[in-house]
Amino acid sequence: AIATVVAGIILVIMGALKLGTVIKFIPYPIVVGFTSGIALTIFTTQMKDLFGLTMDKVPADFISKWIAYFEHFDTMNLWSLLIGLTSIVIIAITPKFSKKIPGSLIAIILMTVVVYVMRYHLGITGIETIGDRFTINASLPGPETINFKINFNMETINLLLPSAFTIAMLGAIESLLSATVADGVTGDKHNSNTELIAQGAANIIVPIFGGIPVTGAIARTMTNINNGGRTPVAGIIHAIVLLLILLFLGPLTKHIPMACLAGVLIIVSYNMSEWRTFRSLMKNPKSDVSVLLVTFFLTVIFDLTIAIEVGLLIAMFLFMKRVAETTHVSVVKDEIDLSDDGEIHHDEEVLSLPKGVEVYEIDGPFFFGVASKFDDIMHNMGDKPKIRIIRMRKVPFMDSTGLHNLENLFRLSQAEHIHMILSGVNEHVRRVLVKSGFDKKIGTENICSNINEAVAKAHEAIR
Repeated sequence: AIATVVAGIILVIMGALKLGTVIKFIPYPIVVGFTSGIALTIFTTQMKDLFGLTMDKVPADFISKWIAYFEHFDTMNLWSLLIGLTSIVIIAITPKFSKKIPGSLIAIILMTVVVYVMRYHLGITGIETIGDRFTINASLPGPETINFKINFNMETINLLLPSAFTIAMLGAIESLLSATVADGVTGDKHNSNTELIAQGAANIIVPIFGGIPVTGAIARTMTNINNGGRTPVAGIIHAIVLLLILLFLGPLTKHIPMACLAGVLIIVSYNMSEWRTFRSLMKNPKSDVSVLLVTFFLTVIFDLTIAIEVGLLIAMFLFMKRVAETTHVSVVKDEIDLSDDGEIHHDEEVLSLPKGVEVYEIDGPFFFGVASKFDDIMHNMGDKPKIRIIRMRKVPFMDSTGLHNLENLFRLSQAEHIHMILSGVNEHVRRVLVKSGFDKKIGTENICSNINEAVAKAHEAIR
């Protein structure tokens, strides 16, 4: 309960800080990987009820579950299997005859009636129902007291924060992904930050009544839209109908066979699996495939916490690797081709460099991922020029590591009596230099706006 409350608080903070749009930057292979992983997990949990296996306790992890299933396969109940398979067939063929009534509802009603007749009129036993496993209370749950004074301490927070963060991230991702999918179908546009605040408020309240974490669901959202729902009123009606079923039809739900619910959830897991998307992503670059497979297998074998953390970590490293690969450092000693310069208007196509002047051009972001590449080129240069021009016209941004390397290069140049000039520094990079005080170290006159100005400054320095 406390983990859910903390997750709700995290969601509210994320919405208040306008982080709703940031969630959308989570790589698509991660989303597909854990969604498909959840689908396989749901499918696995339904095998006991689908086959009517007699088991005292089902193991928690994926591999142990399947081992236990095979060990108890001789306890299979053919009637349960028939009920489950019939439910799957009904759900699958219903859309061909009716677009308005969900197939799962038809399957539940029909199979419940069939099992009721089989149990109480034909004397066939062994088909487990909801009432055999759970106690249905046809009333609203009362609020439960959560003793935050005793349980809400640093030890509890340290223990539950990873789980709460995962709940919050899953809730945010699933809700915003669901809303995005709905936008694409309805042509509407949701407010991501309001969505997060609403989900957070729900998760803060629901544990008080014994509920589990809540989130927007793609499957139900699409079912809603496919059946004509276009506004939030549809969701409100959905909640009211569920409340009425609980209050007035609660005792009847105990007759619903577990095998039928297993069939419903198997169809849900199939629709959720996105196997076609999964298959198409397997044709993508190896980096995307690796993120997809790692997230998928970690979700299935371990849990979502590890899957999302490791998946995001791998995705970030691969992204940095890609960015680093797009950044190049080149050295020019004689002439500079100005045909694609773009810094200023010029008539000449080639700019000759004075003797003793070298130009080092950085093409791409100058951040910690490429700083070592810049260092390697500097160390590999055997000769020592009189003037060293660092051309930065294609550097969109520079982080603290890039700045540190630039300062080291300046100190090294000073020690070797090499005059250093910066060329083509944009406003963003210039602000970084000014804020750090590097502009005063190198001298503002040595920070030039274009290569022509920098070469002219080099001529002056040589004279």
